[in-house]
Amino acid sequence: MPDDSRKNIFVIGMDEANRRTLEAVPDADRHRLHPLLTIEELQEGQVTVDELLARARAVLDAHEGGIDAIVGYWDFPVSTLVPLLSEEYGTASTSLESVVKCEHKYWSRLEQRKVTDAYPRFGMVDLESDDPRPPEGLRFPMWVKPALAYSSELAFGVADLEEFRSAVAEIREGIARVGKPFEAILDLLELPPEMAGVGGEVCLAEEAMTGIQVAVEGYVHRGEVTVYGVLDSINYPGSSSFLRHQYPSTLPAPVIRRLHEVSERTMRQIGMDRATFSIEYFYDPKTADIRLLEINPRHSQSHAEMFQFVDGVPNHHRMFRLALGGDPAVPPGGGRYRVAAKWYYRWFGEGRVHRVPTAEDLAAIEREIPGVHIDMVPAEGQRLSTVHGQDSYSYEVAHIFTGGDDEDDLRRKFDACVAALGLTFDETEPGGRGRNGS
Repeated sequence: MPDDSRKNIFVIGMDEANRRTLEAVPDADRHRLHPLLTIEELQEGQVTVDELLARARAVLDAHEGGIDAIVGYWDFPVSTLVPLLSEEYGTASTSLESVVKCEHKYWSRLEQRKVTDAYPRFGMVDLESDDPRPPEGLRFPMWVKPALAYSSELAFGVADLEEFRSAVAEIREGIARVGKPFEAILDLLELPPEMAGVGGEVCLAEEAMTGIQVAVEGYVHRGEVTVYGVLDSINYPGSSSFLRHQYPSTLPAPVIRRLHEVSERTMRQIGMDRATFSIEYFYDPKTADIRLLEINPRHSQSHAEMFQFVDGVPNHHRMFRLALGGDPAVPPGGGRYRVAAKWYYRWFGEGRVHRVPTAEDLAAIEREIPGVHIDMVPAEGQRLSTVHGQDSYSYEVAHIFTGGDDEDDLRRKFDACVAALGLTFDETEPGGRGRNGS
């Protein structure tokens, strides 16, 4: 007979890479985790929300026992399935409208400008035009991207009109894969006048932001917004692709305070509650300006290992506590290390990866180098362009998490891991991807 004292938590899109940190939360022995839909079902091919809901309901209805929480840590469609299913099955969640206000990049900008000026100039792009042009008043360089996409898929940095038109053509071809099913979600909401006729298959242009990229992690509990972590995001030189995230941030205290203030004001405007969030910013040291890049209506699963290294608790803990109606507060600094990083080992050319280490090989490296964890991305012999969820300029090969005493310690461990992995690549197309995303 099952232990009825344990809470049944259904995790939409639960993956093996996160299982270890999901099971490392302080009260893990009080949870029973149930996978609900696979990553392949959720993110590959044409996404049909109604079909995903039907599959999820079949699993939930067949479950013998209570359904105490339904959670997820991925973007659309997971982010929208959580409130939809939570409402049906009586579990705690933020509203569907608050999630969509974050995920729909155009609607999100409209909400942000009601409470802050910390955002770039932006506007919609006419995808139907035979002569597409940037919105009036915007200057190059800029970014062109769908209002909704996975990761940085179909997001392009453009420096002139020729690059702009090339990006628009590519977005036009691929926008329906996510945009069309998102229309079904918008149909469930009472949209404000400024969103009338906008829809899900809309393209956005925004002036490029410069400076240091920063991520803010927080949650809303009983209407109170709390920021619990600020992380630096460092790119590969001359590229828009992440090299690493580092926690805690090294920015000056006044800048950290401003990030807290803008995040709290913005999330109150969005109307989120009983949920985690992650907001990405740019901070320009030359002008002292901060600019909000995007709001994610979920915590970043990418950061779980870092919070565990430094605070002793993965950020998944806050998601669980909110979904179960508890207090998500955690004292900082309870981990083994002073600083931590998630490194993105990337390849900037198309190719196939060989000699991919086995799970046993990775475990041996982790024993040899204390304070590291490695997740491989491609499989043995896989062509890099077939790996799901890559950005427009590079291919992720491995995620390497490191905890250490200082930044030099983090870098030494990363370099040691790369050397130990010993990956080789067959270049299948000359030249590869451009490193410059601006």
